[in-house]
Amino acid sequence: MEIYKAKKIRFSTALTAINKKYNSISILRLFTIVLFLVSIYYYMKNSEVILIASAIFLFGLFVVLMRIHSKLVFEKQVNQALLDINENEISYLERNKIPFENGQEFNDFHHPYAYDLDIFGEHSLFQNLNRTATFIGKKTFANQLLTLLSNDEITRNHQAVKELSEKLDWRQEFLAFAKVSNDNQSNYETLLKWSTFNSKPLSKISIFISYFSPLLFLGVLIAYLVTSNTFFASVLSYLFVINLMILGRFIKRIQAEVANSTNIDKTIHQYSLLLQKIENESFQSQKLIDLQQKLMFKKENASVHFKQLAGLFSNMDSISNFVTATVFNGTFLFNLHVLKSLIQWKNDHAEALENWLEVIGEFEMLNSLANFSYNNPEFVYPTLNTNFEIDFTDLSHPLLNEKTRIGNDVRFHPESFMILTGSNMSGKSTFLRSLGINMVLSGMGSAVCASHANVHPLPVLVSMRLSDSLSDSESYFFAEIKRLKQIMDELENRPAFVLLDEILRGTNSDDKRNGTIEVVKKVIGKKAVGAIATHDIEVCLTTNEYPNILTNKCFEVEIINNELHFDYKLRDGICKNRSATFLMKKMGVI
Repeated sequence: MEIYKAKKIRFSTALTAINKKYNSISILRLFTIVLFLVSIYYYMKNSEVILIASAIFLFGLFVVLMRIHSKLVFEKQVNQALLDINENEISYLERNKIPFENGQEFNDFHHPYAYDLDIFGEHSLFQNLNRTATFIGKKTFANQLLTLLSNDEITRNHQAVKELSEKLDWRQEFLAFAKVSNDNQSNYETLLKWSTFNSKPLSKISIFISYFSPLLFLGVLIAYLVTSNTFFASVLSYLFVINLMILGRFIKRIQAEVANSTNIDKTIHQYSLLLQKIENESFQSQKLIDLQQKLMFKKENASVHFKQLAGLFSNMDSISNFVTATVFNGTFLFNLHVLKSLIQWKNDHAEALENWLEVIGEFEMLNSLANFSYNNPEFVYPTLNTNFEIDFTDLSHPLLNEKTRIGNDVRFHPESFMILTGSNMSGKSTFLRSLGINMVLSGMGSAVCASHANVHPLPVLVSMRLSDSLSDSESYFFAEIKRLKQIMDELENRPAFVLLDEILRGTNSDDKRNGTIEVVKKVIGKKAVGAIATHDIEVCLTTNEYPNILTNKCFEVEIINNELHFDYKLRDGICKNRSATFLMKKMGVI
């Protein structure tokens, strides 16, 4: 945390200095334009050459100050973003708040574990790990949380995340550029839609006219300036109208090309800066090198192509004012030339555009995992195997307070399935979620909350927390049966890591017990690895039938000084103590 505090001070100081420069330039710019107008006024009165020379100098100075001002605006935005980034990290690590997007829009109640393991939403895994600022970054990270990678891809991610975790300055600058972009789903989808929109090239006659007509206008204009002949002035007026009529034939095509693209040039320009950050950095891990190489297209870096596109959209948008558009198009058919260039850019680069955006998304996803690893240096990267061996030492939930969380050692071989007992509040559900979350992290190439991990990455299937679906007229019990059916169907295709928490709550005790036992038998028959939490002791006796597959583990509770004491430590065997009766008596319920 100390490094974030140091960075906060540094960027706060830098921002103060930039603001002073920004204010000085703003005042100087205003002063310059006032003097320019004064010089023009007195020149019109006195016609002195020194006054027009002064006006030209002041106008040039104003242009220079405008460029300095624009540069300072960008520096101000980036430094403010860097300051916010470090303030957010400090606030997060001090557990004051979670100032990151929660990804609620990606929640899928039908996904095998997204809702049950709180992958999205308030205080979710996504919200705690998310360090993305573009829509494609957020989407890529969300998809990765729901997807199991191959062992080779997980290893590649390990190497990439380890490397990026050490590049703190680079990661923060990348995130700052992404924040400045103010990217959103609308901009992303508009750009993709534009890139796939079928735009036929302009006809040869249209291209000829686009050059011939402005050149003819320029020639007549020169002739008028040289001769002052009113005939040429009359011709100019006709040519001006003809050019506007020519543009009118293409106005629908122009509108179709730039539909819903207002200010998209700024977002595209920021995309180019993000790509440039990637292109200019030196990487060692193979995955980062491969992503970097995707940005070379037709012997040019993707950032160069994106800057060209940003410039074209900016040109199209820059003369949106009616008077300006009329003047520029009546003389030079400006928008027609921009349209031609946009179509040409699309035909030359559209095939690669989505890939470039995906590279940005991949880097934001990997940066999020790298930040998670950097903030938790005690977490480890799992050793991978293909033998259905899953071992964790000092396993805990990564979102719990590191000062108070309790770790447990757990192994799923030679016995592959655990029957877990314990009284309410003893830690069963938290332990199951710890298992699920760390298996999800293992399957995407992240560090995990353990001191040692040996994992065979498997699909994660969970039935822990379902809800009534009123819109579907679906009861909790039926929703649970559907989830169990979904789990069994998945197990038909391949083995998986299964977590079940107090299943079949919506039926009587005998039916629940018998049904749970049959579910356990069916699950282990499908070679599943995992755990089930239950209060039914008779379910635990199933281990007698399958001693090489099933094992009993428990969380105990003690009554010390007339108070319940939970140590949240995993033990061998079946839970013996009960807390419900004691607690109800203590609170006067019975």
